[in-house]
Amino acid sequence: MTDSDLARQVRDVSRLTGEFVLRSGRTATEYFDKYQFESDPLLLDKLAEQMAVLIPEGTEVLAGLEMGGIAVVTALGRHAKLPCAFVRKQAKAYGTARLAEGAEVAGRRVLVVEDVVTSGGQVVLSTQDLRRLGAHVDHALCVIDRQEGGAQALSAEGITLRALLTRADLEAAA
Repeated sequence: MTDSDLARQVRDVSRLTGEFVLRSGRTATEYFDKYQFESDPLLLDKLAEQMAVLIPEGTEVLAGLEMGGIAVVTALGRHAKLPCAFVRKQAKAYGTARLAEGAEVAGRRVLVVEDVVTSGGQVVLSTQDLRRLGAHVDHALCVIDRQEGGAQALSAEGITLRALLTRADLEAAA
């Protein structure tokens, strides 16, 4: 499968048109329903296989963000043979009461994994949380970068965004 074939497949299964409010609060006429590619085991596996080569050298833990990043990080961890942490938006008040479940992040080089990045807001917030826990975070990896300022917002926080696919890739695959 070529990169353009993969982009076409992701676009075909996940692109919706209409009016959508994004996490950033912006309204968009195009939306990538990440759950459509995350719930397809064959497509998710192919995405994770290709994302594995984008993992920065020295990464010790993959940290998937609640909720969409969890499926992606689990598949990616399988290909990369790296442990995973599952990062909540807010720690629960019961059980372990941890913000990051799974692999320990303190003192380790952590790669934040997200499904779709638009403004980068949740990646910024979760990275701040991970850093407070002692993680060393300087990269994030996503399936789709909507190219709406997320990479720049992350750069301002010392985070380099790597994306398997961009909005331009998906548009070119039409």
